[in-house]
Amino acid sequence: MQPDFSAVSKALQNTFDRTFHEKAQFIPSAADVARLVEGLRALLCQYSLHSDTHEQTLLLQQYATLLEKQILNARCLLCRQKSDCALCRSQAKQITLRFIAELPRIQQLMMTDIRAAYEGDPAAVDEIETMLCYPGVRAITYQRMAHFLYQCGVRIVPRIITEYGHSLTGIDIHPGAQIGPSFFIDHGTGVVIGETCVIGARVKLYQGVTLGAKSFPLDEHGNPVKGIKRHPNIGDDVIIYAETTVLGDITVGAGSVIGANKWITQDVPPHSKIN
Repeated sequence: MQPDFSAVSKALQNTFDRTFHEKAQFIPSAADVARLVEGLRALLCQYSLHSDTHEQTLLLQQYATLLEKQILNARCLLCRQKSDCALCRSQAKQITLRFIAELPRIQQLMMTDIRAAYEGDPAAVDEIETMLCYPGVRAITYQRMAHFLYQCGVRIVPRIITEYGHSLTGIDIHPGAQIGPSFFIDHGTGVVIGETCVIGARVKLYQGVTLGAKSFPLDEHGNPVKGIKRHPNIGDDVIIYAETTVLGDITVGAGSVIGANKWITQDVPPHSKIN
């Protein structure tokens, strides 16, 4: 029997309460954000090196327009002052311009990640291979773009960016994580890096590593307290091998090496080796 398509459509519209209906017009487009970051990644990687400066300038202008719209939607969605969007429009434009100006620095960081992957993996035959093929390089490139927006106070859009990267690579890096240069995730599948992680320079992680929270403090209503430091600090030149879990606001000291399948919930002194 053929369903009543009109009735199903009406039922779908009534599923969400009125609050969701009021917000629907401001929801950022995940598809547009994915298209945006793919285009920006192509520019950062210079896939279109044959294009002249004028063509790339036009592409940047198009991406800026697309990004500004998504930032505006995100800000309006969360804004408590629904009567005047002038401030949200102004902030969206300013953040977009700052992001475009930041792209050369993001590209420089991306190049350190590409080189770290090449130098850290004996199977790599060329830096271009790591740029094109390595999921860790791809995931951190998305995260570096998302992190700048996150620092500018943008919400939702940075998370869409990193979750898009997560869906492609199996690597889950929150946009809030602070990550130094020359970061290498080898293999990568199953890596989780939490919002308040601080990772130094030249850090190497293997597949399945979790840098997570040990517990979630609750408020008087039983809800997790937000905005507090709850994830690890990883010093420079640290290596963490496969399937190891590091939890809580602890510090793994610079130059330390942590073996596979470990459970770490206390500080690790610098230059330690945990086998």
